[in-house]
Amino acid sequence: MTEDKNGWSSDTGGVQAFAIGRRMVREEERRLGMTDEERAWRAQYLKDQILAPHEPTISQVELFRANLNPIRKFYRAPLDKVESLMVKPLGLEAAQVIRYFMGKIPIAIALTYATFYYFKYNQNDWTRKGGWRVIKSRTPVFPGDPDYPKPSQRVHPNQYAARGFDKSPI
Repeated sequence: MTEDKNGWSSDTGGVQAFAIGRRMVREEERRLGMTDEERAWRAQYLKDQILAPHEPTISQVELFRANLNPIRKFYRAPLDKVESLMVKPLGLEAAQVIRYFMGKIPIAIALTYATFYYFKYNQNDWTRKGGWRVIKSRTPVFPGDPDYPKPSQRVHPNQYAARGFDKSPI
């Protein structure tokens, strides 16, 4: 990338970009009529679009791996090895899908366990200031239900904000 006259970086070096196919890319334009010079130019243009047997020289996978930093190469190495072993029997796409999920499933399980642990052992009660406070709502009861009217399970005023103090051994 270079800087243009305004100081902004530009892919074209400050030159206005234009389509290389000119007007002959559109089929309607070609039907309107072409000069001999345009026909020669189009024939050469189409020949130039054909890649040589050795092109492209770098595959996307090689380019991606060449641009990885050493730390990322290190932590990707185990699953890259598993993927390379699975490519031959399963195919590239299936191996990539399996590699993707082999990396994500343990993370999902670890997050589930961490969330469960946090909610179980870090509850908000009267002994601590922080933690998650989980409140269960009363089940709705409507007129005509057999339990209607269902009174609250809290009968004394000190039960409304006890936060577990009423169950403590103190």
